[in-house]
Amino acid sequence: MSAAQAGDDSAFGVLVTGYRRELQVYCYRMLGSFEDAEDMVQETFLRAWRKRSSFEGRSSFRAWLYRIATNACLDALRRRSPRVLPPDVAAAADPHAPLSPTADLPWLQPFPDRLWTEAERDDAEPGAILVAKETIELAFMVAIQHLAPRQRAMLILRDVLGWSAPETARLLDTSVDSVNSALRRARSRLRRHLPARRLEWSSGDPTREQRLLLRRYMDAHARSDVAAFAALLREEVRLTMPPTPTWYDGREAVVAFHAEHVFLPDIQWRFVATRANGQPAAAFYTRRRGESEYSASVIDVLRIEDGLVSRIDAFVLPRLFPAFGLPQTMGS
Repeated sequence: MSAAQAGDDSAFGVLVTGYRRELQVYCYRMLGSFEDAEDMVQETFLRAWRKRSSFEGRSSFRAWLYRIATNACLDALRRRSPRVLPPDVAAAADPHAPLSPTADLPWLQPFPDRLWTEAERDDAEPGAILVAKETIELAFMVAIQHLAPRQRAMLILRDVLGWSAPETARLLDTSVDSVNSALRRARSRLRRHLPARRLEWSSGDPTREQRLLLRRYMDAHARSDVAAFAALLREEVRLTMPPTPTWYDGREAVVAFHAEHVFLPDIQWRFVATRANGQPAAAFYTRRRGESEYSASVIDVLRIEDGLVSRIDAFVLPRLFPAFGLPQTMGS
C-alpha cells in the first residue's frame, strides 16, 4: 500500500486485482447491467488510484474499495432509469403479429455464471453461498429495480454480502438507525415484487434433470419440433426478448410464436449449453441459407419449475457472447 500511495501503479494493480470479480458482481447487482458493471469497476479503480493518498487504514482496503464502488454506482443510478424487461413496458403481444422493432430502453442484462462464481469466497459458509445464488437470479434482479438507489445499496450490503449495520452505516455516511429503518422498508418492498414460489425453484448447482431438460430444449429447436418444444413448457410460461419490448404470455402463445417466427426452413441452429444468473441457459447460433458460418444470436435463460420451463428470457445480445466464453461465430 505504501508503494501504491507513493505512485507505484504496478503495486496498486496487485492490490486491486483480487477484488475485481467480486466488485463486478456487486456493481451488477446495483446496476442490472453486465456492461455497466464492467465500466463501473474500471471507474472504481480509477477513483481509488486518484484517492489513494486518502486511505488511512482505519477500515480494510476491501471496505474502502466498496465505499468507492457504491458511490460510483449511486452516481450512475441518479442519472439512469431502472433496468427493465418487456413485461415492465408493454402488454403481452399477439404471436401471429409481426415482431416489434428493438427499443432503446435500459434493458436488464444477464450475468455469466462462470464469472460470478469466481467471486464466491472459498471460506464462505453454506448459507452465505445459498443467499448469493438466490440474489443473482433474474427474478431478484427484476425485483431490486423497484428499490431506491440507497435502499438497494443497503439491502445488498446487509442481506447479500452480510455486512453489519455499523459497517454499512460507515460506508454510506449515515446512522445505524437509518440503515435499519431503510433496510426494513427495502425488504418489505422487495417481497412485494418477488415471485411467490421463488424459493421452491431457486436453482443453485444444475441437477441432472435440469441438464437433460436443457438438452431436450436445444434438441427441439434443432429439429424445429413444435410438439417436443410444447411438451417442455408450463401452461403459464412467459417468453421475453429484450431489446424488443415484445413478450408472450402462456404456452399457446409461446408455441405459436416459435412455430411462425423461429422454426423456419431457411434458418439452421447450433447451440451451446451455458448458465446465467444461476439458471440454465442456451446460447443460440444461427445460419441462414447461403451463409458459411453460424453467427451468435440469442442467449435463452430458463426458469425451471416442477420439471418444466416456466420462463424464457431470450436476450438478443450477440455482443455478450464473449463474456460467456463463447465465440461470435462458429464454423459449419
